Amino acid sequence: MALLANILGFSAFGLAARVGQLGIQKRNILENPGGHVISMLVFGYAGYWAYHWDQKAAELLAQKREEILAHRNNQIARGEKQIAAALVRNTQTFRLGS
Repeated sequence: MALLANILGFSAFGLAARVGQLGIQKRNILENPGGHVISMLVFGYAGYWAYHWDQKAAELLAQKREEILAHRNNQIARGEKQIAAALVRNTQTFRLGS
Protein backbone atom coordinates (compact mmCIF):
# COMPACT_ATOMS: atom_id res chain seq x y z
CA MET A 1 0.00 0.00 0.00
CA ALA A 2 2.84 2.39 0.79
CA LEU A 3 4.37 1.78 -2.64
CA LEU A 4 1.11 2.60 -4.39
CA ALA A 5 0.62 5.71 -2.27
CA ASN A 6 4.15 6.84 -3.06
CA ILE A 7 3.69 6.33 -6.79
CA LEU A 8 0.30 8.05 -6.83
CA GLY A 9 1.58 10.95 -4.76
CA PHE A 10 4.53 11.54 -7.05
CA SER A 11 2.25 11.18 -10.10
CA ALA A 12 -0.11 13.80 -8.69
CA PHE A 13 2.85 16.08 -8.13
CA GLY A 14 3.89 15.48 -11.75
CA LEU A 15 0.42 16.45 -12.94
CA ALA A 16 0.51 19.57 -10.77
CA ALA A 17 3.94 20.46 -12.14
CA ARG A 18 2.66 20.05 -15.71
CA VAL A 19 -0.43 22.16 -15.03
CA GLY A 20 1.74 24.78 -13.33
CA GLN A 21 4.10 24.79 -16.28
CA LEU A 22 1.24 25.34 -18.73
CA GLY A 23 -0.22 28.01 -16.46
CA ILE A 24 3.06 29.93 -16.41
CA GLN A 25 3.19 29.74 -20.21
CA LYS A 26 -0.49 30.81 -20.33
CA ARG A 27 -1.35 27.82 -22.51
CA ASN A 28 -4.55 25.78 -22.51
CA ILE A 29 -4.33 23.10 -19.82
CA LEU A 30 -6.33 20.57 -21.86
CA GLU A 31 -4.37 21.18 -25.08
CA ASN A 32 -2.10 18.10 -25.00
CA PRO A 33 -3.19 15.37 -22.55
CA GLY A 34 -0.29 13.17 -23.70
CA GLY A 35 2.09 15.58 -22.00
CA HIS A 36 0.16 15.15 -18.76
CA VAL A 37 0.42 11.37 -19.03
CA ILE A 38 4.15 11.50 -19.74
CA SER A 39 4.73 13.85 -16.82
CA MET A 40 2.71 11.63 -14.49
CA LEU A 41 4.58 8.51 -15.66
CA VAL A 42 7.98 10.11 -15.17
CA PHE A 43 7.12 11.41 -11.71
CA GLY A 44 5.42 8.09 -10.84
CA TYR A 45 8.61 6.25 -11.73
CA ALA A 46 10.55 8.70 -9.55
CA GLY A 47 8.16 7.79 -6.71
CA TYR A 48 8.72 4.08 -7.35
CA TRP A 49 12.49 4.60 -7.27
CA ALA A 50 12.28 6.76 -4.13
CA TYR A 51 10.24 4.08 -2.34
CA HIS A 52 12.78 1.35 -3.10
CA TRP A 53 15.67 3.63 -2.23
CA ASP A 54 14.02 4.37 1.12
CA GLN A 55 13.54 0.64 1.81
CA LYS A 56 17.18 -0.12 1.00
CA ALA A 57 18.35 2.78 3.17
CA ALA A 58 16.24 1.49 6.07
CA GLU A 59 17.82 -1.97 5.72
CA LEU A 60 21.32 -0.50 5.67
CA LEU A 61 20.59 1.65 8.73
CA ALA A 62 19.21 -1.34 10.65
CA GLN A 63 22.30 -3.38 9.75
CA LYS A 64 24.61 -0.55 10.83
CA ARG A 65 22.72 -0.16 14.13
CA GLU A 66 23.22 -3.88 14.82
CA GLU A 67 26.94 -3.58 14.08
CA ILE A 68 27.26 -0.57 16.39
CA LEU A 69 25.36 -2.37 19.15
CA ALA A 70 27.59 -5.45 18.83
CA HIS A 71 30.70 -3.25 18.92
CA ARG A 72 29.45 -1.44 22.04
CA ASN A 73 28.67 -4.73 23.77
CA ASN A 74 32.18 -5.99 22.97
CA GLN A 75 33.68 -2.79 24.38
CA ILE A 76 31.59 -3.09 27.55
CA ALA A 77 32.59 -6.74 28.01
CA ARG A 78 36.26 -5.88 27.48
CA GLY A 79 36.03 -3.01 29.97
CA GLU A 80 34.34 -5.22 32.56
CA LYS A 81 37.09 -7.84 32.17
CA GLN A 82 39.77 -5.18 32.64
CA ILE A 83 38.03 -3.84 35.74
CA ALA A 84 37.66 -7.34 37.18
CA ALA A 85 41.33 -8.09 36.51
CA ALA A 86 42.38 -4.82 38.14
CA LEU A 87 40.23 -5.57 41.20
CA VAL A 88 41.76 -9.03 41.52
CA ARG A 89 45.29 -7.59 41.27
CA ASN A 90 44.53 -4.89 43.83
CA THR A 91 42.93 -7.40 46.19
CA GLN A 92 45.93 -9.73 45.93
CA THR A 93 48.34 -6.84 46.49
CA PHE A 94 46.34 -5.72 49.51
CA ARG A 95 46.40 -9.23 51.03
CA LEU A 96 50.13 -9.64 50.44
CA GLY A 97 50.92 -6.23 51.90
CA SER A 98 49.03 -6.77 55.17
